[in-house]
Amino acid sequence: MKSTGFTYWQGGIHWLGRLDEYPDYLTQGLSLEDLKEHLADLHKDLSSGVIPSVIRHAELELA
Repeated sequence: MKSTGFTYWQGGIHWLGRLDEYPDYLTQGLSLEDLKEHLADLHKDLSSGVIPSVIRHAELELA
């Protein structure tokens, strides 16, 4: 099974989160488990090429 990092927080009754690799795309869930399901769906959509011009985050190694 593959894994990816995500950032999340609780905002009122919803759990909000974004994938670390795609920080410009936010999703929400009614519980942390629900949020994780939405994040997995979001990752599938963003990494499959279905959505054009996806904005990504990466690390740059500096000398």
